[in-house]
Amino acid sequence: MPPLHPAGQVAGSARNRLTWFDSPPGRALLDSESGSVRSALGERRGHPWLWLSPVAQALDVDGHGVHLHAHGDGWNGSVRCALPLPLPNESVATIVLQHVAPTGRAGYPLIEECARVLIPGGRCWLYALNPLSPYRWRWSGSGLGASEPMPWRWRLRQAGLDPDPVSEGMGPRWREDPIEARQHGLGLRAAYRLRAEKRTIPLTPLRAQVPLRLGDGVSAA
Repeated sequence: MPPLHPAGQVAGSARNRLTWFDSPPGRALLDSESGSVRSALGERRGHPWLWLSPVAQALDVDGHGVHLHAHGDGWNGSVRCALPLPLPNESVATIVLQHVAPTGRAGYPLIEECARVLIPGGRCWLYALNPLSPYRWRWSGSGLGASEPMPWRWRLRQAGLDPDPVSEGMGPRWREDPIEARQHGLGLRAAYRLRAEKRTIPLTPLRAQVPLRLGDGVSAA
């Protein structure tokens, strides 16, 4: 099991921030996203997936994969770990980052890890809070950050992923009622999801990646 250390943290004070998703307004948002998460994880049948969520969730998902939720300064679930993820290079076809990627530069390590473990042509689905939504008053004071899609597209491109030009609005606008229907563009929805695909050849130079070692000096690549 990889040690928990600052470079592998989910984010500063994640333990306090992400507990908001266990509150009634937070659960209403997660319930709104459950159908889209299920469809994203099941779109590449026969290929493994990775789902990182803010809190533990019970969701019946087709296929096989790993579901981890934020726990302290790392991740818990079928394994307990921090970054780097204990997965070989180019080993999963689909990744769902559900409100776990911190905004700003703090989110780079996680995005880069996703690019490392995705197969060429694999997809990353990023869920983020919408700073333009009236629902932001529901998470006000929790320490959660929100960002419009454009900065996320830039971060995804830097990691070698190709994001879609339009995001999908998710969840309620103000009332704490789950809304599973999605909309074109973020609008005033509480959150949005953005899809990015791993290019075979990056458009921008990337730092050389050190193969993940699984033990006894055996490379995962």
